[in-house]
Amino acid sequence: MSGTEDLRVAVLGVGVMGADHVDRINRRISGARVTVISDTSAERAAEVGASAPDAQLVADPFEAIAVEDVDAVLLATPSAVHAEQALACVNAGKPVLCEKPMATDAEGALAIVRREAELGRRLVQVGFMRRFDHEHQRLKSLIDAGELGQPLVMHCVHRNPAVPPQCDSAAVIWNSVVHEIDATRYLLGEEIMAITVLRPTPSSHAAEGLQDPQLVILETETGRMVDIEAFVTSGVGYEVRTEVVGDRGSAMIGLDVGLVRRTDSGRWGGQITPGFRERFGQAYDSEVQRWVDAVRAGGGSGDCVDGPGAWDGYASTAVCTAGIRSLETWDRIEVDMVPRSTVDGV
Repeated sequence: MSGTEDLRVAVLGVGVMGADHVDRINRRISGARVTVISDTSAERAAEVGASAPDAQLVADPFEAIAVEDVDAVLLATPSAVHAEQALACVNAGKPVLCEKPMATDAEGALAIVRREAELGRRLVQVGFMRRFDHEHQRLKSLIDAGELGQPLVMHCVHRNPAVPPQCDSAAVIWNSVVHEIDATRYLLGEEIMAITVLRPTPSSHAAEGLQDPQLVILETETGRMVDIEAFVTSGVGYEVRTEVVGDRGSAMIGLDVGLVRRTDSGRWGGQITPGFRERFGQAYDSEVQRWVDAVRAGGGSGDCVDGPGAWDGYASTAVCTAGIRSLETWDRIEVDMVPRSTVDGV
């Protein structure tokens, strides 16, 4: 690929998120085009492929990664296969934007970090799109500028109206709480040392066996604490709120403060965002565009990441792994993570 040619992207997994990425690259991203689509469902691949007529359909994901007509890979397959497929991309020397989580076990994530370090080239970007959200970026700037003083605690709310029937209690941590884990590391700029998962009375909307809501407490390396309410069957709408409280003030994002209406019935209010694509559409667009730009700038030998990388994927996976143990045992669990300094090249 020359500096003037479009980046040729393989999209692996075209469920809701992957199909959205295919549409994004086709319609809103410059400098890239989808050349390969892969999914376990041939019917779904063909349906999404109809919107990308120049893309070939390759059923096997590893064959898709190896296709010569592929410069980079966007990985949106099920979480359980992310680690193996992301590692295959690294071994093939192909940049990859991997949707979260990068892996569903800490050792699998660490293997990716170490392999990337061996190659001496950053190839893995992880899809923590909140880092590209304008509200999160503004909050980060306030913290870094010292306008809130020393951050002391952080309060987070993550609510979905509903989740698929197969969602279990662990999936709430891997698919929802993982975003708050990365947001904590991004906003506060430090690692998470311990996690406690509490189990309130389950909602009547939660499927049998699903612990929902969950209350999660994170402890950072300097003693800051973060509380997270994860409620994925709220039945109301999609709500993501974050408040950072410092010793000189506080700031909150995610209030959906658009039009606020008062009526003669004595009611007032606005519109709750219906889903994650509406809330974070701008962030996804910015994330993918910056990834494409970084890969094209990296060429065949440079770094190809502009955002959270493999270490961020490993750190969040380590915290999630501890969170699953806490969910099972009801205990406070310390995060088992190797020091970053021990991995050469990170």
